[in-house]
Amino acid sequence: MRNEVLHGYLIHHRKYRERSHIVHLFTQEHGRVDGILRQTPAPQYQPLRLQASGKSELKNFSKLEIMHHPIFFFGDAFFSGFYLNEILLRLCPLEVEMPETFRQYSATIQHLQTLNNHANPALFLRQILRQFEHALLEELGYPLDFTIDANQEAIQVHQNYAFQLNDGFIPTVRASSSTLLGEQILSMQDYESGREFNLEQLQLLSKLYRQMITSLLGDRPLKSRQLWIQNTQSKT
Repeated sequence: MRNEVLHGYLIHHRKYRERSHIVHLFTQEHGRVDGILRQTPAPQYQPLRLQASGKSELKNFSKLEIMHHPIFFFGDAFFSGFYLNEILLRLCPLEVEMPETFRQYSATIQHLQTLNNHANPALFLRQILRQFEHALLEELGYPLDFTIDANQEAIQVHQNYAFQLNDGFIPTVRASSSTLLGEQILSMQDYESGREFNLEQLQLLSKLYRQMITSLLGDRPLKSRQLWIQNTQSKT
């Protein structure tokens, strides 16, 4: 890159030497881009524009401009924003354009600002997080076929299935808290991109996407999820 203009969001930063920061961006043009910024970083969740130069994985950033008024999240919106940024940082490869994930991230940030205005904030939150995860996992190369099992046989309505990230839906004899019923899996057949998920689809994806993301993360659990659970427990 040579003085290339990037548009995106700051997802993480840390101090580097006396007056600089190493910053991690999620950009419209190149997905995740890392670099050194020699000025105060922008707040998270606010659209920004800057220039990037350099051939190495760590670019030089300059001319940072904030494109929006300040955004502040509280409660579930705060933990959700933390979650979004953490999985982008942990899972996205460097400098790989992810246009649908970027579009969904921008939309989710907008939705989080109005979370408490909804009649059912908990349901709305599940909806927007599953939509984001759906876009992310597909662009990471993990699209799911909800019509066939790991043996390339058609999913059966009354069959129970275990799920493995690299194998897919594996028929199993016994039902358990971790298995999925064929009827649930087949409910995704009618989903069209951009629509909201129905309740049955949300239940399926909540279980399925958590397992997929946990497998991709490996041995390091998400800090955002741990803090979210601790916050919820402290209220009970």
